[in-house]
Amino acid sequence: MSKSIFYHAGCPVCISAEQDILSLINPAEVEVVDLGADKSRIAEAQKAGLQSVPALVTPNGNVLHINFGASIADVIG
Repeated sequence: MSKSIFYHAGCPVCISAEQDILSLINPAEVEVVDLGADKSRIAEAQKAGLQSVPALVTPNGNVLHINFGASIADVIG
């Protein structure tokens, strides 16, 4: 993986975190995935180790959970 991936669920906490992440990291180096809008990517997020959103997966695979917005179970439901 060459980019970080920022997963969120589209909630206000997630949108705020997305704006902060994109101000800290070059947007060209971050893929933003809204799991609320694209549920087909939930399995990918779970495989990466996400337990809640918003979260950032770094290029080396580390998962950084940011300000708890929703559990993955809430996003699936």
